[in-house]
Amino acid sequence: MNQLIKERLRSGGPLLLVPDAVLLPEGVVELYAVLVRAGRFAAVGPTEELERAHPQLTALRLPGHLLMPGFVDSHHHLTQSFGAALAFGEPSEIFRRVWVPLEGALDEESAYVAAKLAALESLRGGFTTVTDAGTRADVDTDVVACAARDAGIRCVLGLICDDAGDGADSRAVLERAERHLAAYGDDPLIHPSLAVSIPEAATDATLHAAGRLATEARAVVQMHVNEHLAAVERSLLRHGLRPLEHLHDIGALGPHLLAAHTTLLSPREVSLLADTGTAVSYNPVASAWKGNAVAPATTLAERGVRFGIGSDGTRGDGFRLTDAAEFAQRLTYGLATGDSSCGAGWTWLERATAKGADAVGLGGHTGVIGAGMAADFLLVDVSTPELALSWDLPWELVRRGNRDQISAVFVGGRLRLWHGQPVDWDGLALVRRAAALARTAVARAPITRAHPTSTAARAAAARPRTAAGPVPAQHAPARNRSTAQ
Repeated sequence: MNQLIKERLRSGGPLLLVPDAVLLPEGVVELYAVLVRAGRFAAVGPTEELERAHPQLTALRLPGHLLMPGFVDSHHHLTQSFGAALAFGEPSEIFRRVWVPLEGALDEESAYVAAKLAALESLRGGFTTVTDAGTRADVDTDVVACAARDAGIRCVLGLICDDAGDGADSRAVLERAERHLAAYGDDPLIHPSLAVSIPEAATDATLHAAGRLATEARAVVQMHVNEHLAAVERSLLRHGLRPLEHLHDIGALGPHLLAAHTTLLSPREVSLLADTGTAVSYNPVASAWKGNAVAPATTLAERGVRFGIGSDGTRGDGFRLTDAAEFAQRLTYGLATGDSSCGAGWTWLERATAKGADAVGLGGHTGVIGAGMAADFLLVDVSTPELALSWDLPWELVRRGNRDQISAVFVGGRLRLWHGQPVDWDGLALVRRAAALARTAVARAPITRAHPTSTAARAAAARPRTAAGPVPAQHAPARNRSTAQ
């Protein structure tokens, strides 16, 4: 699309957009138009009807483009962007060795830049909403809110409410939670939520109280649940119950809870999720990169469990995430059962948009192209070699779509990105600043890694080994600069 179209899209007035096709909940439709006014879809319908109803508007035709909902990332850690590659090759539960130390090394500026960098990557990948599980950086949560707002992305913003540590003041934690939930009532982009790192990080009383506060505020409580074997085993030893079973036992499950990962589910736990209306974030790339297992997402869909798809900060590309969602199910469950469909494509597209919005507490607000909904959408070039010869566009978007095909990203009715770059702030300058700050933050963080960099690993593998085959020194756990850079 040319510069003239870009300027029309940036205009502040109502927009009557006429793409080649629109992705509605029921599927792809042609000869449809949308009217965007005051940050929302004012009307969606056949082109002729909308042009007749609004003769004062000049329709903006967008040949070769699909208008579709923006992706909803149901699980992210925005202030971890400086160390994205530090998790490569690492065993599970890296939050103790990598993420907590890294976020602890951030000051206000570096936390802001890290969060804005993650937001930029997400926008470039077609995400119009990210769900941040709460920063561990010693900064006010509003720093992350400012970064998301300045980037132009919608954010479900978590506040960590852990209180199980020594010296924790449970009353102060809950008072802070109440203030956080009330702080963004007039903000068009920031939607507050509460977060608990893992069930064992908060007392049972606080887990229950956080759920009550979130329910009253129509918000969600985010929590990593049943993600790693070690956490499941600790819960069994402490409570005689698995983590999700323990949450049910204390009355902490329900529609207010967004359980991240849930990769290790027993059949009973699947039933608990379905029966209580608890939502889940299915994070397939995180499972591949740093997990113990893949969540049984096709089973969750069949059982009616509410869930969206999250990146867990791995990479901010909505199309590649939906591809991973299908691919992981095919490899872990479909091959063993002869299920060659594994959701038939549309399942993952829906879970990354409308169903994802529902899971994070924004159902009825975003995730769908429909009258009254927030105008969070993408213009996708479908004239590319990957998509032009289309036989089943929803499935093709899942398997063959990529961020390079996204021409424009809109959030709240405003053009935020044009061919991968922000339209009203300097993305390249942000990347340069982030690179400088990241070097300082990672160097001073007490990070412990079990695996060397890929270059060191290759060099070690090339060295001759003795008959006994000793493990090269680089494979021993190391700290800080030796393996973190």
